[in-house]
Formats: sequence, C-alpha cells, structure tokens
Amino acid sequence: MARILVISPSGEVYDHDNVRWYDYANLASHIDHYHNIGDAFVFDSSLKLLNFEKLDELPIDRVDPAMIDRLNAEYDYVFLRGSNYVHAEMDWVQAPDVLRRLKIPVIAFGIGAQAPVSGTLELSEATKTVLKLIGDSTASLGVRGTYSAEVLNDLGIKNVRIIGCPTAFRNNNPNLAIRLPALEQVKKAGITLRREVSKTYAQDIQRYLTFHRDLVKAMADRFEVTLMSQGEAEEKKLALGTPEQKAAAMAALEDNAWATSWYLDEQVADLYQSRMFYSDVVAEYERLVRGLDLVLGYRLHGNLMALANGTPSIYFTYDSRTVEFADTFKIPSVDVFAGQEFRLEDYWDQARFDRFNTAYAQVYGQMRDFLVENGVDNKMVPRTAEPQRKVA
Repeated sequence: MARILVISPSGEVYDHDNVRWYDYANLASHIDHYHNIGDAFVFDSSLKLLNFEKLDELPIDRVDPAMIDRLNAEYDYVFLRGSNYVHAEMDWVQAPDVLRRLKIPVIAFGIGAQAPVSGTLELSEATKTVLKLIGDSTASLGVRGTYSAEVLNDLGIKNVRIIGCPTAFRNNNPNLAIRLPALEQVKKAGITLRREVSKTYAQDIQRYLTFHRDLVKAMADRFEVTLMSQGEAEEKKLALGTPEQKAAAMAALEDNAWATSWYLDEQVADLYQSRMFYSDVVAEYERLVRGLDLVLGYRLHGNLMALANGTPSIYFTYDSRTVEFADTFKIPSVDVFAGQEFRLEDYWDQARFDRFNTAYAQVYGQMRDFLVENGVDNKMVPRTAEPQRKVA
C-alpha cells in the first residue's frame, strides 16, 4: 500500500482514516476562533477512498532541501486536499519552491476556483506557479466542476479532469441513489447554516440574510429542526459553550449590525439557543445526517455529507462555488438571488433527485478514473459506463 503526504490537511487523523479537529478535546483552545469543519469532511472522505499504510504532512512553510530529499525517497505521492484554493487571496507560503524540489507526483484532489461578484478572477503568480507545477507532475489535475476547469485551461493547464468532491463518495457506494419518501413522512430536518458571508462573493447581503432567516423559520414551523453550524465562533459557543460563553455569543450576535437588521429576530434567536449543533468530529456529523429526513441549506460539504449518506438535500446557491457544486452533481438547488419564494413542495420531486442519481454515478466513475490514471491505489469500485468527461 501507498505511503503518502498531504498538503493542507484539516484536522488530526485517528483510527487510520478518521478526522477530527486538532486538539479537539481541548475546546477552550479554539472555541473563540472560526475554522471550517467542512474542510475536515473533505480530508476524512479523501482518506476513505485511498489505500495507504503511511500518512504524513508535507510542510509548505519552509524549504528544507534535506527533508524534501528524504521525503522523495520515503513516499510515493503527495495529495493536495480538495478545497477552494483558486482565488485571489490564496497564500501558498513557500509551496512553489517546495514543489520544484519534489520528485514525486502531486495529486490535486477536487480543488475549486471561486469567482468574485464583479470583475475577473485575478490569481497571484504563486497560485499560477503551484497549479502548473502540480499539472506537470502528474497525469491529470482534478477539479470540482466546469468553471474551475475553465480557469485552469485559461492558465494553459489542459490535463484537467472534473471529479467533484470526495465528500460525495466517502461511503464508496457507486450505486447510491436518493429515494424520496412522501413529504408527509418527513419529521426531522437539518439546516446547514452560513451566517457569515463576504460581499466579495455574495452580491446582496440583505437578500442573502433575510432569505436565510426566512428559510430557518419556515422549516422550524414545519419540522423538528437541527441548525447545523460548521465553525463560526458564536454558533460554536451556542452549541458547546458554557453558560457564560453562550451569553457572550448572543451578545456578539446582537451587536452585529447585519445580523440584527436582517437575520436574528426573536424566533431565530430562540432557535439559535435551543437547536444548534456543532462538532469537531466528522463522524458525529455523519451520525447526525443519517438520523435526519432532510438536509437543506448553504454549506457545500454539510449538504454533500447528507447526500453521501442517502439523505435528501437541497442546496441554496449564492456564489460561484455553490453553483458549480450543484451543477456538477445536478443537485436540486435554489438561487438565493433569483427573487423567488422557496416552496419545499416544488423541489420534493423524484425527477429532480433522479438527475442527481444519474450525475452521481457518472462523477463517481470520473473520480475513480482520475485516481487510476494517476496511479493512486484506491478503494473505489470499477464501472463500465461511458468515458469520463474532459474540458479541453
């Protein structure tokens, strides 16, 4: 089995292929800080697809020639954990110099680009260099969807494959299919929250937050809801904090002009204090979604975790990342800025989810083809379907 290095892991690994946040048991060390546990979903899911006997991190914050030469001799390949790396603010530290000295392949495992609301996507020279070095080191480079592929193509990187995200395939089930129960049978719903959002990527913050608020309230009026946070400090404190920390979190929210103007009314405040969920352990999220009848909301990987476990999910799209994910997997989705009211009945349609079922099978095959093409020992099941999709 392979000996592998990872660039940008997101959490500590335990029991071989399970991930939780660093020093997760010492909640006081990070309860005041935001980290996106969705990145740990991707890392955990990636490991579950790979056959390996040894795993270590490749540091990119320094160039140590002796260390890199040793790693070249001891490891088979490097993988870059899938994430939203292709954007204007990405800091690669000394990754270009590290990668220039590496002799083993670097596998990009479902990376994505993010477009700003206005203007063109401007990438640093370091980002362009890193992407080209990765593309040159291996047979192909794997991205989330069509937009990300086009961005890399425009950089002259042509060996691009669309492979979605490992989170979708974490249970390694090529025959996954979402089957909708009667809507009257749905009792428990999860809402993946993203209260904090950037004006750089979301075109209308007021519309975004009021739509978000109204979704939370409508679902709470209808179902037993769980509000699913992925790491914002206030939400994390409300889920796991002491009484004093919970009071401080509510005070911070009430002092936030966006929240008080467009999001945090009395009902949402009550739900925040009574129905919030957060965990630093990926497996606990998975247990949660397996017990829900429906998950809907704003989080790429929270929603995808639900779908990977057979739980119906509806995406609410608000930027290029969420649109790209929904398009790659043909996930039923709602454009937050379309100016239309959301009615669950309009989306509770087996034909919509059959489009996801078909796309999932195709992209599962594309992910496996990508791993095989790059010589990666993996657990994915062979398929006999049509050849994988490329973007020329």
